[in-house]
Amino acid sequence: MIESLTPTVEDYLEAISNLEKEVKAVRVKDIARVMNVKLPTVTSMLNTLIQKGLVSHKRYEYVELTTEGERLAQGVQKRHDTLFKFLSGILNIDPKIAEVDACKMEHSISPETLEKFIKFIEFVETCPKRDRPDWLKSFDHYFKTGRRLKCEVGQLKQKAKVL
Repeated sequence: MIESLTPTVEDYLEAISNLEKEVKAVRVKDIARVMNVKLPTVTSMLNTLIQKGLVSHKRYEYVELTTEGERLAQGVQKRHDTLFKFLSGILNIDPKIAEVDACKMEHSISPETLEKFIKFIEFVETCPKRDRPDWLKSFDHYFKTGRRLKCEVGQLKQKAKVL
């Protein structure tokens, strides 16, 4: 098992994985472009990733993730996608902001918290109305105005007290 990875290492794994899906043959210059760094920086990181057994690369050849590197990259991507979906789809945060925030958050979220996020998103997405649930619409209203809409649960408690 690999010791915990730095956010930078995780970002490189994610970038290489995404590039493999796009271009099939990943070059150092492709990674530099995506990561917005210079070629020597990529070369230095590739040496680190090779030592950890996460990529294979020989000078002037293509970069490929190892099986372990791909497994870890998929984990990073899953965390990222889950957080992005929560931020943009549930909280209605602008997708550009959600993308940046998900990138930052993906490196520090625990597996337990991630699982709760996944289940929460599934819960909301399987709402029988196939629309944004009323309680989330109420939250949207509260966020915009600072005022609560009348809550059915609160109304039911009031009725129960009367009975």
